[in-house]
Amino acid sequence: MDVVSTSAVSAGNDAAGNDAASNVASEYVAAGLTDEGTVKALPVIPTITLNDGNTIPQIGLGVLRIDDEGVVPVVESALDLGYRHIDGAAGYNNEAGVGRALAQAGWNGDAQSPAIQQLAQETGADAQTLAQQRRQNLWVTTKLKDSEQGYDSTLAAFDRQLALLQLEYVDMYMIHWPTPFNWRSGETWRAMQELRDQGRVRTLGVCNFMPSDLERLHDETGEWPAVNQIELHPTWQQREVVRFCKDHNIAVEAYSPMARGADLQAGDGVIERIAAAHNVSPAQVILRWHIENGTIIIPKSVHASRQAENLDLFNFSLTPEEYSAIDELDGPTRAGHDPATFSYA
Repeated sequence: MDVVSTSAVSAGNDAAGNDAASNVASEYVAAGLTDEGTVKALPVIPTITLNDGNTIPQIGLGVLRIDDEGVVPVVESALDLGYRHIDGAAGYNNEAGVGRALAQAGWNGDAQSPAIQQLAQETGADAQTLAQQRRQNLWVTTKLKDSEQGYDSTLAAFDRQLALLQLEYVDMYMIHWPTPFNWRSGETWRAMQELRDQGRVRTLGVCNFMPSDLERLHDETGEWPAVNQIELHPTWQQREVVRFCKDHNIAVEAYSPMARGADLQAGDGVIERIAAAHNVSPAQVILRWHIENGTIIIPKSVHASRQAENLDLFNFSLTPEEYSAIDELDGPTRAGHDPATFSYA
């Protein structure tokens, strides 16, 4: 996997006036304006280049266990802070809320949205181009319900999901769980390939697939997924799965990157000691460890201050000793479910 640093936005106001109209002011496209009329300075987020050539922001916002109304301000605050990657799922029962947030904030590609119309008026840029470029700068992932796996049911489910999200396409569509006891991933994947061929999905991925599941999918379809999203944190590192993915050019994405908070106190205070040495939080230490591993992460927070903290990972780095100390926290117990036996939604 290749980690590529790309600027989400550059500070300053050089693209105002005529330059904004002619160049569509990429700074405004990415961020918008402050109340003082200057371009918002946002964090620089690295991207990961996937095996299909697409690039995904290495940090995204997870929206599990947020209700459909509550998710709207959560997504809006994340976008305002500089998140350009939203990770959702049909099974979270909040896709409609995510869609409303994207529409209200002007990130769903609709040139007629009030947010885009206001931005066009402020910058003198063309609204249609602003809308298109904003959408191109955003990565939206959603996942298929396990109960809707299968060729025809996948196509029907995707139509419903896309309508809820108020989008013309999603950046990644994923199989949520492999359900090896009721395997339908091969036919599901063929439906997803059709959606990709139609331009309604850019990248195909899976979640919770073990090496045997990945091999079975490849045997049936001739294709490796671009991403495998798995439970991954310092006390559950899944090294065999990670090694298999890297050997087959499958990007690893970590959900529960802090074990739902349990790993913040892991190792008899080792995380806290590292945090104190760098004047950062324990959460930032763990997320930085993921970043240095080249892992895509989707930390969840409903609080804007913590969302901002979870992006602020690039002003320090771990020493080799600190990195090794976190590596040594690996253990035998997962925080979530076993992919061999679990089915979700």
